[in-house]
Amino acid sequence: METTKSPSYIHSGFDEMYGFEGRAARPQYAEVVRQLTSLPAEQLVNKQRDAELLFRRMGITFAVYGANSSEERLIPFDVVPRVFSATEWRRLELGLKQRVRALNMFLHDIYHEQEIIKAGVIPASQVLGNSMYCAAMQGVDLPNQVYAQIAGIDLVRVAENDFYVLEDNLRTPSGVSYMLENRNTMMRLFPNMFTQRTIQPVAHYPQLLLETLRESGPAHIDNPVIVVLTPGPYNSAYFEHAFLASQMGVELVEGKDLFVSNNKVYMRTTQGAQQVHVIYRRVDDDFLDPLAFRADSVLGVPGLFDAYRHGGVSLTNGVGTGIADDKSTYLFVPEMIEFYLGEKPLLSNVPTWRLDRSDDLKYVLEHLPELVVKEVQGSGGYGMLVGPTSSTKEIEVYRARILENPAGFIAQPTLALSTCPTMVESGIAPRHVDLRPFVLSGKEIRLAPGGLTRVALTEGSLVVNSSQGGGTKDTWVLED
Repeated sequence: METTKSPSYIHSGFDEMYGFEGRAARPQYAEVVRQLTSLPAEQLVNKQRDAELLFRRMGITFAVYGANSSEERLIPFDVVPRVFSATEWRRLELGLKQRVRALNMFLHDIYHEQEIIKAGVIPASQVLGNSMYCAAMQGVDLPNQVYAQIAGIDLVRVAENDFYVLEDNLRTPSGVSYMLENRNTMMRLFPNMFTQRTIQPVAHYPQLLLETLRESGPAHIDNPVIVVLTPGPYNSAYFEHAFLASQMGVELVEGKDLFVSNNKVYMRTTQGAQQVHVIYRRVDDDFLDPLAFRADSVLGVPGLFDAYRHGGVSLTNGVGTGIADDKSTYLFVPEMIEFYLGEKPLLSNVPTWRLDRSDDLKYVLEHLPELVVKEVQGSGGYGMLVGPTSSTKEIEVYRARILENPAGFIAQPTLALSTCPTMVESGIAPRHVDLRPFVLSGKEIRLAPGGLTRVALTEGSLVVNSSQGGGTKDTWVLED
């Protein structure tokens, strides 16, 4: 089959199928091209529709905050996979493990001896003055000295061998259920693609997660009882909470299903109270315990935080991890890696300006139309400015927000993100992508190969977040 690029497929920058202006497909994509070109265009469109029908039948939906609460959206799924060679993935895997190991060491350090502050590597104000720092965690020992058992590290690519970490998600990272369902859907729609090349599996992720949670339980418990704590069915990621609980064979609970007695946590069951040892919580810190944090929270469990601090239950991820994925802390991760591990970072940060620095602020205000500006504690693609795609009015409104609180923002250059072939109304066209691998840390660090590829479905858009209209792709890592 022909593997050269169609003349109608026009891209700029690095395309993951064709490289920089290449005509022949890169080796890892050759089979994908052969399979796709062997299908009539109408059949490919039908496959896309079949995928949407499957997602609807399985209830794979995503509620968007601010939207009508009675409506849920499908996350658009693209039938053209993203492909990494085994060599590409090994390089990423090493860098991801290094980064997450250093981030967990940082978290343990700042809640204990604070050596990195004493050494002058990171200012005390960056940690102790940060709203995400939880002073009540000072001196609390956690199993394996791990705070972020589940980390979602967002990567972008600008060239064949050039990847950048866009941000670290260490609080309640989401999206892994879509990684798993994307693979299931592709195997149903394109079984032949999985017979031509050996694609590394991802179906074992729930088992990896379960092992990580078991290793994160209190040291004296051999067979810990594990639950997934959800805010409830109105949460945007409720599908994922239910999906993961089902896949791991553990209970999905809400705060009202749990209670605390003598610094131990119990679950209400038809057989009576059962002690819970590990809570995989998908509830933010502020809502975990109305006695310790927000008194108006109806999502948490009264007394949970004290039980946690006294070792009566394990929470994953740990309380206070937000200080490490704050976007101003992100600037210091390369220094963390060198300080704690004595190694050079294998994955680079995106060059970043801190707007609480006068020189950085001056530069950013003069170049807003060229830059991406983000809220320091923002997430989900909300509250950000993408200068090149924003109107003059939008830029000026954002400028006023920055001037009100410069320390609340960081800025980055607009990277030429890589593109991948994507099914759109006009056919197959290049669209920008990122990647969120999921890194699990217990007694050891584990990853399922690949991760969640998010794709900006609007031509030219760099915003891939599902909450902002982005879609997802299946991510393949080939065997050697």
